[in-house]
Amino acid sequence: MSDKNMGISGRIAKKFLLTEITPLLALVGLLLGLFAVIVTPREEDPQINVTFANVFIPFPGATAQEVEQLVSTPAEQVLSEVVGIKHIYSTSRPGMSVLTIQYAVGEDRTEALVRLYNKIASNQDWLPQNLGVGQPLVKPKGIDDVPIITITLWSDDEKKSAYELSQVAHAVEAELKRVPGSRDIYTIGAPERVVHVLLDSAKLAGYGISLQDLRYALQVSSTASDAVNLVGNNEEIQVVAGTFLSSAEEISDMVVGVFQDKPVYLRDVADVRHEADSPDSYVTFGTGNGAKHLGLESNIMSPAVTIAVAKKPGQNAVSLANDVVKRFDQLKNTYIPDDVHATVTRNYGATADTKSKKLIQKLIIETIAVSLLIWLALGWREAFIVSTAVVITLSVTLFASWAYGFTLNRVSLFALIFSIGILVDDAIVVVENIHRHMQLGAKNLTKAIPLAVDEVGGPTILATFTVIAALMPMAFVSGLMGPYMSPIPINASLGMLVSLAVAYVVTPWMTNKVLANVNFDHAQHEEGGGKMRAFYDRTIKPFLDDKKGAGRRNWLLAGILFFILASISLAGFKMVVLKMLPFDNKSEFQIVVDMPEGTTLEHTSRVLNEVSQRLKNVEEVSDYQIYAGTAAPINFNGLVRQYYLREGSHLGDIQVNLVDK
Repeated sequence: MSDKNMGISGRIAKKFLLTEITPLLALVGLLLGLFAVIVTPREEDPQINVTFANVFIPFPGATAQEVEQLVSTPAEQVLSEVVGIKHIYSTSRPGMSVLTIQYAVGEDRTEALVRLYNKIASNQDWLPQNLGVGQPLVKPKGIDDVPIITITLWSDDEKKSAYELSQVAHAVEAELKRVPGSRDIYTIGAPERVVHVLLDSAKLAGYGISLQDLRYALQVSSTASDAVNLVGNNEEIQVVAGTFLSSAEEISDMVVGVFQDKPVYLRDVADVRHEADSPDSYVTFGTGNGAKHLGLESNIMSPAVTIAVAKKPGQNAVSLANDVVKRFDQLKNTYIPDDVHATVTRNYGATADTKSKKLIQKLIIETIAVSLLIWLALGWREAFIVSTAVVITLSVTLFASWAYGFTLNRVSLFALIFSIGILVDDAIVVVENIHRHMQLGAKNLTKAIPLAVDEVGGPTILATFTVIAALMPMAFVSGLMGPYMSPIPINASLGMLVSLAVAYVVTPWMTNKVLANVNFDHAQHEEGGGKMRAFYDRTIKPFLDDKKGAGRRNWLLAGILFFILASISLAGFKMVVLKMLPFDNKSEFQIVVDMPEGTTLEHTSRVLNEVSQRLKNVEEVSDYQIYAGTAAPINFNGLVRQYYLREGSHLGDIQVNLVDK
């Protein structure tokens, strides 16, 4: 057959059949896949552009109703004009208006925030500033604000207070910020260090100093300003007046008045102490019955603080988490005293690495299983050809996925596992038809290959694009699940296209090389084809008999329907679990406690401690962290539900970690 009479598949196969560039293309495909595996960031979940921002507008002294009428409602009307906004939520409370601006999923983060800032800056007149309304503060939030690793500091037998632990944590923060890829690092449960001035009313009266005089003295003492520029000898010298107070001793030595022509110092009328502020939150670390895997005793309970580390967008969560843990270990016995213990209470880098390796392992197992099936059906040579084509296809698909912007996560890898059964079809059809042509009497393998490829080319192309057409609508799903699920249709479609190209370019070349010296007159017997044909004759042929086969076919149909219904019923009886994605098997869960409004911090902490007493007796609980008056480090669910905005003495969380089995 001439090239003019061949279809595009036959012409491509003939073009690349004998050229030396074909093995080079295959090698390049393998190297690109290796490159993609090395450089593609590994994460648990896809990068979802869930851009939103919180706008805080202070209104000191106003009631919740006044805040709603004068600030929240006008702000909603103005900000609703910003392009790309899906929802605006507002919360009005005494002295503060909080607006949550949620953009449509997929909106570019930078452009969306620029539009928001421009809208706020160009509409300052809608704020009644003459009533004391402050400047709006915009705090953007996104998926990368979720900490990928948290480390809880605690001590044995409560040797260290929360304030002492916070001093260690702040020192560690500065060092961890040096780790490349880290972005937002903060400590939860750290009390502030303040200077308490306890006034003695009797001494104030004795020295004739009023509270107003004392307040004024404190306000003007800790200030500095550019006083004047002095010019002389062609030089200009800037004179700065005043200094900032930097220690409790300086505050104690501050002059607050004059009595009998002698200065009165603050220490004369007050007790000045530099100590921790009154706590507005408590963090406690405890261990349960499953603490043995941590090398710890059970039933430990100690004051604690938690260091949370988030990553920059696009960074590899696995490598960053490993670098943070490595750097933290280096700080022990220097920044971290011997009597301060540290427990990694969250490591999404480790879980992402485990899931990636598990899915890659399943991908390899599935490839081997397909190869064994082809070996049994056609022979080991054909199985080798198809397996190589699959490996090249997966390699190029991984590179294309990286170039598209996807990361290695459980969704993108699931897409490859999901589609591998389809990816092998093109190579199998091509190899099998070449094999059939040679068994039917073709004398020249080189001439038979283009004809065999061309014969199945049209149906193969049609089947490939039919599958792509069935998958691609999933890529246009709107809402939060759209970008989350998009790696499945896009990766699978890319894999199908690559598989088609490999089947027409690489597979014919490999078939020509591997089957060149095979005697096809006896190939069927040597490769087990005779046994397969005998098995086919014994099992399938009886159902094809015109006279006796009708009854058998009816029984076969009934059996198939029975097993279909039986398999469906497994879900109804809860014997199998139906899930679209692999299990998100994190060994952790969170308990959120919302006590009645007005509950004291101590009572909330007491309730959380009582709950923890029940938890620690569970065999699977290794450790837990109690957060009273504050929120635990947010996960993705907490980001969407805005748990980080939860504040108040009546709120609390318990983060529970389980034994990883």
